[in-house]
Amino acid sequence: MNTRFHKVKEQEEINVVAELGTKIWHEHYSSILEPAQIDYMVDKFQSANAVALQINDQGYEYYLIKDEESVVGYIGLVMETDRVFLSKLYIAKEARGKGLASKAFAFITELATSNKKQAIWLTVNRYNSGSIAVYEKKGFIKVREQVSDIGNGYVMDDYVMELVV
Repeated sequence: MNTRFHKVKEQEEINVVAELGTKIWHEHYSSILEPAQIDYMVDKFQSANAVALQINDQGYEYYLIKDEESVVGYIGLVMETDRVFLSKLYIAKEARGKGLASKAFAFITELATSNKKQAIWLTVNRYNSGSIAVYEKKGFIKVREQVSDIGNGYVMDDYVMELVV
């Protein structure tokens, strides 16, 4: 299996991220969140405009996950002073169970260590048990709970998890 991580730079690549985000969010979060909240969050955080703003103005780096020649997911992260914020790691349903998450974590860990970061941290919905189990298997620990108001009457009810690298 030939897996590559391609840094997103062009608008066409941003559009691919947004399309994947819409697809993956609706297939993954439908058992956790109401459809209206998923639509709101996709528009706010995963639309082409939101991703472009994150890359151009907020310090985000996005990477497409390519398996053979197919784009099957993406990573969004921010290099902070001493840590990496892993904002997004999404893999399409049909590509899960093939070791891609492990390859993505190895890639992110390599980015962190090569940039002399001490940890990787993320937020995950407290009811997203499958993802929490994957993060724990990779060595992440829950460091706190947080509830964030994201507007329109919605909140993100998350665990903050961290992995020391």
